[in-house]
Formats: sequence, structure tokens, C-alpha cells
Amino acid sequence: MNRKESVAIYTRVSTQAQDASAQESELRSYAGLRAWPIFKIYQDVESGATTARPALIALMKDVRQGKFDRVLTWKFDRISRSLRDLLSTLEEFKRLKIDFISATEGIDNSTPGGELAFQIFGAMAQFERTLIRERVMSGLAQAVKEGKKLGRPPIKTLTAEDIERIRADRISAGLSLRKLAKKFETSIWSVQQAISERNAA
Repeated sequence: MNRKESVAIYTRVSTQAQDASAQESELRSYAGLRAWPIFKIYQDVESGATTARPALIALMKDVRQGKFDRVLTWKFDRISRSLRDLLSTLEEFKRLKIDFISATEGIDNSTPGGELAFQIFGAMAQFERTLIRERVMSGLAQAVKEGKKLGRPPIKTLTAEDIERIRADRISAGLSLRKLAKKFETSIWSVQQAISERNAA
């Protein structure tokens, strides 16, 4: 099949109780009306909050291998509910010269209108990042003004008494390194060193 004539269809529902057959049927018809041979249908039953979805991962792998030149889906949020993740995916499509079509929203980034929508999404994502950065900087400035110390608190330096108690707790109570570190307010590495020094002795 000629790559330049084929389309990949992506469908997603959030739970097993939902049915993707309506999406698939409409998308098949959409591709048929445009005489686009269907390369493959990728279907996920996963939340749109994550991009770690088997079918989406397979789709992106095939995108990078140049197996088709169009991706057709029901709505933008089938790809991702996160604007940032959606934009990242669309940017990769654009870089690889893959057309993206959202059937129900009438968006096709191979057309001027679709390209405009892509630019608007990008501007919105950049605006969101700017707002988040400004809120973070404002919060840090306020914390400094109020005399709060920023960053992680310093790791406690173990005394000889602490080291003996750590060794005793490790032997008698069988506490894990993590629990010992929490109990003595120090790092796991420091606990491990204290136990190792005893074993070496």
C-alpha cells in the first residue's frame, strides 16, 4: 500500500463498559468518502489523562516508521485530554509530515484552517506555561519575603549514638533502610553507610 494514500484510525474509550464501534464506523465512512485506504485501526480502552496507552504507543511507533501519512480520530481528546500532551503529539505529526484529522471538529492540519487551529492551540499552551511560571515565581518571592527557607531541609548528620541505635534497630526490629531513614530523619544512603561500617568492622 502506498504510504501517501493511507490513513491510520485511532479510537479510544475510557472503560470496557463503553463501545468504540460507533467511532470506528463513522471514521471508516469518513475515510471511505475521501478514498483513503485504511492502514490500520488502533484502539485503546484507557483514560485520556495518560499517554502510556498500548495502541497510542503502537500508533506513534508506526508514525515514526513512516507507514502512513494521515491520522484520523473522532475528537482531539481521543488523543489526549491534556493540552500539553496533545500539542506535543501534534508537533511530532507536523515534524514528520503526518496530517492529523479530527472528524467531528472539522480540523485537518493539511488545510489553512487546520493549521490556524494548530497555531491557536500552541499559543494557548504557551500562555498556560507562562501563567504557571509566573505563579511559581510569585509564590517563591512571597515565601522569601515572609522569611521562609526554600529548598529541601538539610540531611541530619548522624551522631555515634544514632549509628548505634540504627544498628540495634536493624538487628532487633528488622527495620528496612527506608524506615530507619525516616525514623532518624536522614537519608537511606547514610543509614546504609552506618550499617556497612558495622558489618565491615
